Amino acid sequence: MSDTLPAKPHITFDEFMKLDIRVGTVQSAEPFPEARKPAIKLWIDFAGEIGVKKSSAQITDKYQPDQLVGRQVMAVVNFPPRQIGPFMSEVLVLGVTDSDGHIVLIAPDMSVPNGQHMH
Repeated sequence: MSDTLPAKPHITFDEFMKLDIRVGTVQSAEPFPEARKPAIKLWIDFAGEIGVKKSSAQITDKYQPDQLVGRQVMAVVNFPPRQIGPFMSEVLVLGVTDSDGHIVLIAPDMSVPNGQHMH
């Protein structure tokens, strides 16, 4: 069972508005055996000027690559790219920890157009 983390310091609304959180659809997914911690490589379509971006997600406890294709996810799309082993992760896919300490992806509960902002 995971412990709840303490609350983080307050930020301003303007600081929050700097985050660009959007919905995208997983176009392809594959195992990432080179990662230090078990992970899956994702290619996510955010449409428009953002297009398809790559991400490495430590979600192997709950998901298999073939289960993710076609699924919508939420991600921060304006962090700088981050090198993870031989893979360049371009967005941060969002999730929450379940009661067993495993990551569960955050997604809209209805289909929406790719690239839509979180409000």
